[in-house]
Amino acid sequence: MRKVILTAAALTMSACTAAGAQPDARAAAGRQCFNARSVNDFHAIGRDAVIVTVGTNRYYQLGIIGVCPDIDWSSRVALRSTSGSSWICQGLDAEFLVPSPGGLQRCPVVSVQPLSPEAAKAAMARHP
Repeated sequence: MRKVILTAAALTMSACTAAGAQPDARAAAGRQCFNARSVNDFHAIGRDAVIVTVGTNRYYQLGIIGVCPDIDWSSRVALRSTSGSSWICQGLDAEFLVPSPGGLQRCPVVSVQPLSPEAAKAAMARHP
């Protein structure tokens, strides 16, 4: 199982958002948001997209700007919130930090798309 290490850009802000608490205004406005601390697995779909598992059966495809060459073989990555809270609702709310032989790669997230469990499993099967 791959590991996702989660960090927050502003620890004081994320500490104020307790589990089960109301998400920030963007999340409350009806967007399909997720809390970065709830991500428990990831699966690279090539070098420019990642499917993350949130909780037990919620899936999101995160598009990555440009190419993140080492994310498709890394067994550990960090998903860092860049929005000032731990909620990820849209592109540029987060970035992946991927260790590589040349140093740490920063891979900004440019899109967030919720997926059905069936769609996520099919995409992951096509990209083992």
